[in-house]
Amino acid sequence: MSKTMIIGAAVLLVLGILLFFKSTKVREENGEWSGTLQWGYLLMLVGAFGLLSAFMSFTAVLLLFVLFTGIAWCIHRRKKKMNSGLLDDNHFTDYMSGFFPIILVVFILRTFVAEPFQIPSSSMRPGLIPGDFILVNKFVYGIRLPVLNNVLIPVSNVERGDVMVFNYPEDTRKNYIKRVIGLPGDVVTYKDKTLSINDKVVNDIDEQKLYNYAEQVLNLGTMTIHARQLNEQLGNKSVQVLQIPQQPAVILQGVRPDFPDRELCTYYPDGSGFSCTVPAGKYFMMGDNRDNSDDSRYWGFVDDKLVVGKAFLIWLNISDMKRIGTKIQ
Repeated sequence: MSKTMIIGAAVLLVLGILLFFKSTKVREENGEWSGTLQWGYLLMLVGAFGLLSAFMSFTAVLLLFVLFTGIAWCIHRRKKKMNSGLLDDNHFTDYMSGFFPIILVVFILRTFVAEPFQIPSSSMRPGLIPGDFILVNKFVYGIRLPVLNNVLIPVSNVERGDVMVFNYPEDTRKNYIKRVIGLPGDVVTYKDKTLSINDKVVNDIDEQKLYNYAEQVLNLGTMTIHARQLNEQLGNKSVQVLQIPQQPAVILQGVRPDFPDRELCTYYPDGSGFSCTVPAGKYFMMGDNRDNSDDSRYWGFVDDKLVVGKAFLIWLNISDMKRIGTKIQ
């Protein structure tokens, strides 16, 4: 979360507190609490949610709010049973209990069913482009324990070629999207722009076509990137990927020297490629835009506990409505 959003959340929280203390704490003639009190509670909730999200995962914050509002709901229900027909005279339990069903539904849907995600960069071109809003299937790899993310009920295994959303290993509050290239035990080799898995070449360099796109480059403005598009066969999936001829297979300066299981990777000194053996319980991820992607070749493997889900559908792109409803391959 950016500093601007953190400041905004803090402002909302402070404003909510001020409205809360300024408001009357008795019901009006129509039986409702004052608008000032209701706005105070709402702004405090939104502000607190925003601030907590800066330091905790979104799922953890949702779970905290489910518990918080759930307790208020239980107290509210108990009061109504004890005083049948009477309104709850406690503004806190009365107002907060109303949020519980909404937050609970959001928590269940986002944690176990599907989660929206926006494509932030060009690393997954040509299939996914900046501005795509996608849906992520949360249960396809198993029903997972919230926050800890351990699999409780297995559903299906991660497959080579899946487009996966996961928590970024270097900052688990961030979500990344890449394609699964290597499964546990696989040897992934990318040498001179040729990808091999377990010594089997997967990209077809004989069938190529040009692919150009505009990219915002820091301090240089908008530039046209000239790439070549080719086909890869990952398991039973045929995948279109990009290569930028003037870029090296790996920028050695960007490789972290101490990522977990770093000893399982060998990098060629001339920057022509690398070879990594995927450890148990982890995956090797790469962007489809092979030479414009910050991925496993630089920061290492993705632990199964960091898996969010499998991307399966583009549900919105404001700049290109034709992309809506496109299935993610």
